[in-house]
Amino acid sequence: MQKVVIASNNSGKLREIQAILEPFGLEAVSQKAAGFIEEVEETGKNFSENAMLKARAVYEKLHCPVIADDSGLMVDALDGAPGVFSHRFAGEGATDAQRMEKLLCMLRGVPPEKRTARFVCVLCYIDAQGKTLFFKGTCEGTIGEAPVGENGFGYDPVFCCGEKTMAEMTDTEKNQISHRGKALQQLQVYLETHGEGSGIVIKEGVDNDVNK
Repeated sequence: MQKVVIASNNSGKLREIQAILEPFGLEAVSQKAAGFIEEVEETGKNFSENAMLKARAVYEKLHCPVIADDSGLMVDALDGAPGVFSHRFAGEGATDAQRMEKLLCMLRGVPPEKRTARFVCVLCYIDAQGKTLFFKGTCEGTIGEAPVGENGFGYDPVFCCGEKTMAEMTDTEKNQISHRGKALQQLQVYLETHGEGSGIVIKEGVDNDVNK
């Protein structure tokens, strides 16, 4: 099984990526397990830039295939916030519960029809030769009034997609419709077809993810 280093130590994210990659004969390895222990500062202006910063840092040290993702929640009633600041939305070191609490407080009084939102994920993939590609996935939904469900991580308990929050879904259900699942599916198509060309390739309007 071919190994791909994931530029993350987030256990929930790693579990999701591994579940999607495994059927294609790829084994996801955390950056820590691969020997990369540095913290990469996410100074990019959008998801694409942050994903590339992380992927390049790992590749430059390990010189092997790397996948990095940057993802976040964009809420229309908040003009796209928290966006690239999703993880730092309630301050450094905040818990998922604290981030959700701040989000729900900011949306207090906003009617259901105006609580539309989307999860966005941009993957940066660097192959063994250093070729860099980007893949973007989105998942449309709404923000609920309170957290519901025990699965998933991050904002999953308040993100409603259909009749369930993402935290009420099984891993299989979530991976089929999630932003990260969609981006990884595009990557799989590329890997299966041995993509042509060189340099940076942009898929599905990846540049359109700036948090305005």
